[in-house]
Amino acid sequence: MLTGSTEVQVRPGVEGDIGPLTDLYNHYVRETAITFDTAEYTPQERLPWLLSHPEDGRHRLLVAQEVPGSRILGYATSSAFRPKAAYETSVEVSVYLSPDAGGRGIGTLLYKRLFEALADEDVHRAYAGITVPNEASVRLHQRFGFQHVGTYGEVGRKFGEYWDVAWYEKALEPGTV
Repeated sequence: MLTGSTEVQVRPGVEGDIGPLTDLYNHYVRETAITFDTAEYTPQERLPWLLSHPEDGRHRLLVAQEVPGSRILGYATSSAFRPKAAYETSVEVSVYLSPDAGGRGIGTLLYKRLFEALADEDVHRAYAGITVPNEASVRLHQRFGFQHVGTYGEVGRKFGEYWDVAWYEKALEPGTV
């Protein structure tokens, strides 16, 4: 895919990506309420997260990188929704973009590829928790057919403020995107 003058490649995340992925995530930890993590990670601390997303199965990590070059522009994941066994066919999805990569269609490309990959997996529902306000994320999820199913009011405190999280749900049926 071309975005501006840059080609973007989407591929599974690999262990060698841990440094740039950690740096990207730490930006959101430091600067935003998008994640409720409040302390930055080292790459070593973040490695178990990366390794919990194999190249196949329900839990994926897809990385968007510039070509030519190798700068990571963002990533999308599908992760366990809750740890109990009955939730195994539900996933929580998310997209994180480099601060200068927004508005270029990279989040859309990452989700398109993620949902294509999940189409052949035994996944029934995808969920996304969005700290509000975040209109760009709401629009992205709505574009992919997510429906708002509820909001947890003032569920997290970060930067001395309480934040609401809006929950969105998407039905996934095998063989569909």
